[in-house]
Amino acid sequence: MTLVRDLAGVGAKTAALFEELGVVSAADLLEHFPFRYDDLREPTPAARLGLVLGGEENAVGTIVALRERRARGLEIVEATLRDESGTFQAKWIGRNRYVVGRFSRGLRLFVRGRTERTMAGATMNVTAHAILPEGEAYHGALVPIYPAGKELPSRKIAQVVKKNLPALLSSLPDDPLPVRLAQELHFPALEQAYRNVHAPQTPQEADAARRRFIFAEFLVLASGAQLARSRREQEAGARPLIASDGMLENFQGALAFRLTSAQARVIGEIWSDMAREIPMNRLLQGDVGSGKTLVAAAAILLAARNDAQAALMAPTEILAMQHAAKLAPLLLPFGITVEVVLGAQSAGSRSSAVDRLASGAASLAIGTHALLTQGVEFARLGLVVIDEQHRFGVEQRATLRAKGGTPHTLHMTATPIPRTLAQSIYADLDISTIDELPPGRTPIQTYALRRSRLDRVYALMRKQVEAGHQVYVVAPAIEESESELTSALVEAERFQREIFADLRVEVLHGRLPAREKEAVMKRFVRGEVDVLVATTVVEVGVDVANATTMVILDAHRYGLAQLHQLRGRVGRGAVASYCILVTPDDAADAQRLAILTQSSDGFAIAEEDLRLRGPGQFSGTVQAGKDTLRHADFARDVLLYRQARAVAQRILTEDPELTTPEYRGLRRALEAAPSLRALLLSS
Repeated sequence: MTLVRDLAGVGAKTAALFEELGVVSAADLLEHFPFRYDDLREPTPAARLGLVLGGEENAVGTIVALRERRARGLEIVEATLRDESGTFQAKWIGRNRYVVGRFSRGLRLFVRGRTERTMAGATMNVTAHAILPEGEAYHGALVPIYPAGKELPSRKIAQVVKKNLPALLSSLPDDPLPVRLAQELHFPALEQAYRNVHAPQTPQEADAARRRFIFAEFLVLASGAQLARSRREQEAGARPLIASDGMLENFQGALAFRLTSAQARVIGEIWSDMAREIPMNRLLQGDVGSGKTLVAAAAILLAARNDAQAALMAPTEILAMQHAAKLAPLLLPFGITVEVVLGAQSAGSRSSAVDRLASGAASLAIGTHALLTQGVEFARLGLVVIDEQHRFGVEQRATLRAKGGTPHTLHMTATPIPRTLAQSIYADLDISTIDELPPGRTPIQTYALRRSRLDRVYALMRKQVEAGHQVYVVAPAIEESESELTSALVEAERFQREIFADLRVEVLHGRLPAREKEAVMKRFVRGEVDVLVATTVVEVGVDVANATTMVILDAHRYGLAQLHQLRGRVGRGAVASYCILVTPDDAADAQRLAILTQSSDGFAIAEEDLRLRGPGQFSGTVQAGKDTLRHADFARDVLLYRQARAVAQRILTEDPELTTPEYRGLRRALEAAPSLRALLLSS
C-alpha cells in the first residue's frame, strides 16, 4: 500500500496534516473528492460584470489606475482595470501587504471575486488574482476545492493530487460497477471517472463522474441489504407464532383505553410477520408517547400464547426497569410475569431469574447487556425486542438472537425518521410506523427565547420546582471551550452557586462512568434532584412524569429532530409542561426554531429538518453507511438510490451469490466494507 507520505511533494509535516483529515494512503487521497470547483475558464467582459447576482465572477484586464487608502483601520488597494469592453474597479481589502509593490500600470491581471454594479460601473471585491505574462492569452481551468484542514489548505491538496494523479490512477481499486452496467447507464470508465473528478475539463464531466461514484456506493449498499434479506428468507427456520381468533379483541379488552388505529395496524403487521417461518426483522418507529411499549406487549403476548419466550433488551438499567414497570401490568392479566436481568442486581435475584429462563418457567426477560452474558440461557426463545436498537452493536444484537436459534426480532426507536431516509437507512428491515398519538395527551408548550431574557426562564424553573416538579437543562458542551458553546459543568456550578443555591442541582454528561450516570438518573427518577443540567445523554428514553420543564441552551446548535427528541423528555404526565429554546441574541435561527413552537408532529419536524439540513446526523440514529458512503447523500441523491436498489435486485435475481466474473468487483466491495455489515442489522 502506498502511503501519502511516499508521494511526490509530501513531507513529514504535510503527511501528518493529511492524516488529520483521515487521508493516510494514496487510495484515501484518490477518494478525497473536491466538494466544488471554481470555474476560472472564461473571464466575463467588463461591460457584463455584476449583471448576474450571486456567486463569484472572473475577469481579465490591464491596470490603468492604482491607489492605496485606509478605511476603518483596513488597508485597501483599488485598481481600475480595462478590457476590450470597458473598465471596472478591482478592490483588495486588508491585503495591502500582499499586493502593494507588485502592481503597476500596464500590468495584466486575472481577478476573481463578487461583483456589484452601480451607476458608476462594476466593482469587484477580489478573492483571488494572478499576474498574466505580457502578450500571453488567458487560459483558465476548473479549480477543484477540497475539504481542507486548518493548516492544510485546499490549494496544497490540489497541488499534491495534480502532481501525483498518474501514480494514483496506476493502482485503481476494484470497480463495483460491471463494465456492461456502466456503459448501459452512460457512466465513464473507472479511471476516467477519477480523472474527471480531480481534473475535469467541464462541470458536466465532473458531475457525471461524481454520479458514477454515488451510484456505485448505493449499488454496494443496496446489494448488501438485498443479499442479507434473501439469505434470511431462504434460511427461514423461525418458529411460526400464530394469533388465535379473537386474540386482538382479548388484548384490547384487558386495556383501560382503546388502541389507536395506528397501534392496531402495526400490531397486525407484526403478528403477520411472526406467523411465518421467515424470521421477522422489523423496525417499529414512533414518536414519543405513541405507544410502542403497548405494541411490544402485543408481540410478547403472541409469543407467550405459542409457548415461546421473549427477551427485551434496553441500553440502560433505568430504561429496562421502566419497561418492566410498564409491561408488568399490561401482561399480568394474561399470566405473563416479568423476569429482570441487570448487572447491578443481587446475586440471588439474578440467579433465580436466570434459572427460570433456562427452565422455561419464565416467559419474558427484560434486561440490559446483562442478557448477553454467557450464563443467561433460554429454553425456547421465540421473540427478541431491542429498544433503541441503534445503541447496540451488530455483534450484541446477534448474540442475543443466537440464544434462541432463529427468533423473530423487533427493533424499536423513538426517533422519527423521514420515510424516504428510513427506507434507505434500514434497508434490510421492514418498517412499521405509529404515526398517531393517543388522544388526551397534554401538548408541550414550546417557546423560543433570546439569552437576554434568561431571567424569565429562571423564574419559570423556580415556579415549577416550587410546585413540586423537576427541570431538565441541556447544554451542548461538557466543559468550557473556545467555540463559545455553553458548558454543562459551568452552568451547573453557576446554578448551584448563584441562581438556585437553595435547590438540588446535579450534572450529567457522557464522560461520567456508567455507574455514576445511572446513579444520577436514578436520583432524578426518585425526585431527589430538582434541576438536572445535562448534555444530550438525556435525549432518549427516560420517562420521568414529574419533570415538566426542558430548557435547551444554544438551541440553534441542534437539528430540529434532535430538539424534538429532547422536548419529549417532558410532557409525560397530565400536568402542563414547557420546552424553552434559548439562543444567543444575535443568532439568526428564529424562523427555523419557530417550526418547533408550531408543531408537535415528530415526523413532520423530521421531514423539515431533512429539507433544511440534509440527512446529517439525525438525533439518535446511526446514519446508513456512515463510513461506507464517502460521496453519496441519501437526501440529495435519493433518486439515484432508488435506481441503484432496482439494479441491485435485478443483479441478485440473475446471480444470487455474485459468483460470475462480471460481478467480482461488486462482491469484493461488499466483502471489504465492515461498516456495511454494521448497517445490515440481520448480518
